This record gives sequence, structure tokens and C-alpha cells, in this order.
Amino acid sequence: MAEAARYRAAGDARRAFAALERAHVLGQLDFVPHLRVHWQMLRAGWAAGDRREVMGQLMRIALVPVGHLVGRLPVGNTGGANVSAFKPMAIPPDLEPLIADRDR
Repeated sequence: MAEAARYRAAGDARRAFAALERAHVLGQLDFVPHLRVHWQMLRAGWAAGDRREVMGQLMRIALVPVGHLVGRLPVGNTGGANVSAFKPMAIPPDLEPLIADRDR
């Protein structure tokens, strides 16, 4: 999240969003970080004037509580509106150890 904020402050929206996608992969199993990432993605979409991203993030923000309640979260999903909110994805190799450490 801090990396995304640094890129956003530097005016690099593309790298900021990519950092948010990585933050989503890392934080999606914890309710508050998961919701925070989608909120930041919504703000990024709004700032970019990207209607599709804004609508996608509004839907995801509504789905976060449901996904956590029923325990159905698509592991590895990057969280952007450019992918299905229900599609599991491969976890980037450099993030795998961070996730494994979290599960210990």
C-alpha cells in the first residue's frame, strides 16, 4: 500500500495500480486489508476517470464481506476490474514466501 502511495504521489498511476494489485494478493485473506485495497483501487479508478474500474471496485467492495463470511476468496486474484472477481490466479513467485510466512 505504501508503494502504491509513493507511485501515486509521483504521478505514476500505472505503477500505483500494479502495486495495489500486489497488495490485493497479499491482503485478500484478511478482511480489513482486503477492503482497504479495494477502496484504494476505487479511488485510483475515480482519479483516472475509469468508469469500468469504478463500477468493478464498487461491486468488489460489496462482495468482500460476503466472500469472507462464506470463506470463498479467489486466491491470487489481483482485484482489478480487468479480471473476474471470482477467478483464482497464480500467486507471483516473489509473493509466495510472504504468504507462506503469514500462514505459519
